[in-house]
Amino acid sequence: MRKYQMYINGRFVSSSSGEQTQVINPATEEIISEVPKGTVEDVRLAIDSAEKAQKAWAKLPSIERGRYLQTISKEIRKNAPILARAISEEMGKTLSLAETEVNFTADYIDYMAGWARRYEGEIVQSDRPNEQIFIHKEPIGVIAGILPWNFPFFLIARKAAPALITGNTIVLKPSDLSPNNALEFAKIIDKVGLPKGVINIVTGSGTTLGQELAGNSKVGMVSLTGSYNAGAAVMRAAAENITKVSLELGGKAPAIVMDDADIDLAVRSIVASRVINTGQVCNCTERVYVHKNIADEFIKKITKAMSEVTYGDPLMNKEIDMGPLSSKEALESVEKMVQEAVANGATLLTGGKRSSQDKGYFYEPTVLVNVNNEMEIMRQEIFGPVLPIATFNDLDEALELANDCEYGLTSSIFTQNIDVTMRASKELEFGETYVNRENFEAIQGFHAGWKKSGIGGADGRHGLEEYLQTHVVYLQSNL
Repeated sequence: MRKYQMYINGRFVSSSSGEQTQVINPATEEIISEVPKGTVEDVRLAIDSAEKAQKAWAKLPSIERGRYLQTISKEIRKNAPILARAISEEMGKTLSLAETEVNFTADYIDYMAGWARRYEGEIVQSDRPNEQIFIHKEPIGVIAGILPWNFPFFLIARKAAPALITGNTIVLKPSDLSPNNALEFAKIIDKVGLPKGVINIVTGSGTTLGQELAGNSKVGMVSLTGSYNAGAAVMRAAAENITKVSLELGGKAPAIVMDDADIDLAVRSIVASRVINTGQVCNCTERVYVHKNIADEFIKKITKAMSEVTYGDPLMNKEIDMGPLSSKEALESVEKMVQEAVANGATLLTGGKRSSQDKGYFYEPTVLVNVNNEMEIMRQEIFGPVLPIATFNDLDEALELANDCEYGLTSSIFTQNIDVTMRASKELEFGETYVNRENFEAIQGFHAGWKKSGIGGADGRHGLEEYLQTHVVYLQSNL
């Protein structure tokens, strides 16, 4: 069993309490590591370290900050097998997907490093003679990055890379379900000689540490990826100091399948969007609406495809489609939602129960029909390999059903009609819409939710600017 330490002010340290948290492999239910159970005092030390480092870091030319990021990405690529195994082992992700996550993370850091010479301010025309108005873009200061467990390594980059390139420093808190990859990352930043205090990593209870990160007056911005409840708690804690928040929260992504859709393409894309990471992805398909004219054919094909999805221990079989759910609690939650849906009239076509394997938090790929928008399974995030399917009569009804939701992260539509595509693009109340493809965003795009799916966003130029604030200078000349 491995034992890790936190990374604060350029040093590996234990918790001030001396307590440890055990990390469990969800495929085997075995304890694989111990990490420090950080305290409020540990978080404050990390915040103080970041604050002390920030001014010197911001004074470095952005191109030099970018070179540090490029060096980090190179080390990530060198250590890809170790990092991928750590991700797979602690949260149950397939090894191939974990390898993709590591490489994508390195790509993301390189992309953000490329902004070193490209982000800029403005000069605005003045109403007065002999005056210039300059809008400077400045770093915010200390950033708190609170990470989820489902894409734990990539989210390090999504928060730290734009923060660092724009002159901020950061304190990262990984999920207590998947801290190992972050502490392996700490070894990388220590090896490359990143100035101490620029990145700090604390581990422990999300409630205790997250509240301190969000409520500490020295923190200029909190970026959280997690549940709606976690986001609401962060907002409440941040309100005392009017601290900026950027929140990527839950989703309930609808997929609309029109009667002119390429059915085979729709089936492949929706299944890919449902079983990736065992359905534990906030932006992937959570509910399907299929036109009644093609419903029978579509449902038959997607039920067959879901029944053929393979699963198992990711470290024992690299060819499987998905691994276990992340925890016993996650397994019980998915099981309860399916049971309640069936009790309320849904019809089970495949799956619908825990795997018969002796160990691990495995749930069978599941398809439900005869569902409606009043059922919880169509309204709340499942976060598991379960696909509820309803039918509709026309586009008006499909859009109404899709928008009948308190979340607004992603959506998708399958059609060959450009007019339908354009209307859906205008009327779907979601931050992203995917047309004739799986739900997966691009580095250079902008990943942001509407409604209860969040505030702010990530990726691309707009995501970079989340980590900047403006300083307007009115320069009056005497000439």
